[in-house]
Amino acid sequence: MSKPIIAIVGRPNVGKSMLFNKIIGRRLSIVEDTPGVTRDRIYGESDWQGRKFTLIDTGGIEPRTDNQILAFMRSQAQIAIDNATVIVFLCDIKTGMTASDQEVASMLQRCGKPVILAVNKVDQGRSPDIYEFYNLGLGDPIAVSAVHGHGTGDLLDACVQYFPPEDEEEEEDDAIKVAVIGKPNAGKSSLVNQILGEERVIVSNVAGTTRDAIDSRFTNDKGSFVFIDTAGMRKKSKIEEDIEKYSVLRATMAIDRADVCLIMIDATEGVTEQDTKVAGMAHEAGKASIIVVNKWDLVEKDDKTMARMTEEIRRDLAYMTYAPILFISAKTGQRV
Repeated sequence: MSKPIIAIVGRPNVGKSMLFNKIIGRRLSIVEDTPGVTRDRIYGESDWQGRKFTLIDTGGIEPRTDNQILAFMRSQAQIAIDNATVIVFLCDIKTGMTASDQEVASMLQRCGKPVILAVNKVDQGRSPDIYEFYNLGLGDPIAVSAVHGHGTGDLLDACVQYFPPEDEEEEEDDAIKVAVIGKPNAGKSSLVNQILGEERVIVSNVAGTTRDAIDSRFTNDKGSFVFIDTAGMRKKSKIEEDIEKYSVLRATMAIDRADVCLIMIDATEGVTEQDTKVAGMAHEAGKASIIVVNKWDLVEKDDKTMARMTEEIRRDLAYMTYAPILFISAKTGQRV
């Protein structure tokens, strides 16, 4: 069995990402006072009482919504719940118990996993307002302050009680880390999903859907791999929101962590100035790289199209002669 997994779930803006960052001790998850900032599941590693575990930060669960992105977030949170050893359900004492909290609680009661109820933003002692959360039917609420770190030890103590015995865990293996990089909408998430055979990462035509770097483990007869799907890197001038800045930083960190970089190029657009910048980052970091030309199924072709495009790539990315070029369709699975 792999390391125990703790999933943090709850409705938007209760402080899940802040708590996640406090527990893993670094700013891995984007924290911004904008509902819906964490769209995918973010993974981090930490330990408590000598036990290593994986922590998952999920997008806020909106039980009923017609919004496409919010619906995706809900399904991503469900996948996290399905994979978790123990679930931390985070509520917010400032807004009190809401109808959405009650709906999420009933969803969690049906999942058959241990659920620990935590109430965030309790900054001094145990507020009497915490008692209303007993109505969720999930036992004693644990008061925490994600900002100050109060109560996080009690919370982790409660989580560790549900971990399987240590002898059931295996040592972390030497998986090959693969960063999937490129400009927005080149098909990075689609490729990861095609390889994994599950909707692991949100795929949408909305540019900027993947805001963080997302890790996915995959094993086959070739070995064990961790695919890091990164936010698409845009030109600096287009980066207006702080959130975008963090995403580019995260992609840079993903390149640093990777053994191999897959540089995704959109076949319908050819090599753009942004592609040369993204490829340059991998090259300067000294990473083994593969140039992946995606959406090949959408290109009108004759017997010389592939040769022409190969020549164009070799010219525009002249410094990367060592990188093989593959023409694929992440959507259909062609040559994946």
